[in-house]
Amino acid sequence: MAGRLDGRIALVSGALRGIGLAIAQCLDADGAHTFVTDLDAADSADVASAMATMAQARYLRLDATDEAQWQAARAEVEAAYGHLDILVNNVGADLTGKVQDLDLADWRRLMAINVDSVFLGTKTFQPLLAKGGASTPYGSSIVNISSIMGIVGMGEVSAYNASKGAVRLFTKSNALEFADAGVPIRVNSVHPGFVETPLLHKGMQRWSERDGTLTPQQLIAAMAQTTPVKRLAQPVEIGKVVAFLASDDASYMTGSEVVVDGGWTAR
Repeated sequence: MAGRLDGRIALVSGALRGIGLAIAQCLDADGAHTFVTDLDAADSADVASAMATMAQARYLRLDATDEAQWQAARAEVEAAYGHLDILVNNVGADLTGKVQDLDLADWRRLMAINVDSVFLGTKTFQPLLAKGGASTPYGSSIVNISSIMGIVGMGEVSAYNASKGAVRLFTKSNALEFADAGVPIRVNSVHPGFVETPLLHKGMQRWSERDGTLTPQQLIAAMAQTTPVKRLAQPVEIGKVVAFLASDDASYMTGSEVVVDGGWTAR
């Protein structure tokens, strides 16, 4: 049975774990040839484990905050396929705490990971995406992973709110820029709610250590209870949405923000 993305070439940043891995697996399952990128060495056990779950994936080491490494990745993609059809800017980090307690260095690191990476990925691969988009019925696709925290605010999450809000508006601006100029690239953002990932567990561990009143497990349980569907999302539930946006099924969508949050922002 043919997949929606048969013959398409994709690249996903931050794709060895959590949401990024689920996205890569969903793209692969739909037939895409997927470049999985992350910081791990190519011969690491985590890379081997991830690659074993996909049929047509290959791994590239990529520090998504480093322009030279993005350019090297582009050279590899171009040498292998000559174009790109799907770019998923997924890599991300979190930072919580009262604004007066945040360090400037930590703020800048967060912005580099969450915002600079999206800019660099889009800037670097625009020519290859334009080339790929010209040969497909409805253009190529960029999917930027933002968050519900890019739409609504939360106390002690100001840095993360700011970074994900930047991704949301960068997405819309690029969508208009490409559409107005006739460049065949669609650009959309995905806004997950609370997702069961290693990053979430690490974040709750740090919050618990700082606050001292609730355990990480209690914090996660509270997240589930404040979500209308009373549970956290699984990464694959985000991956399937990204695969849809990457496909021709989303042919009339650009500049859209797709919220996947179990009803959390509907209140």
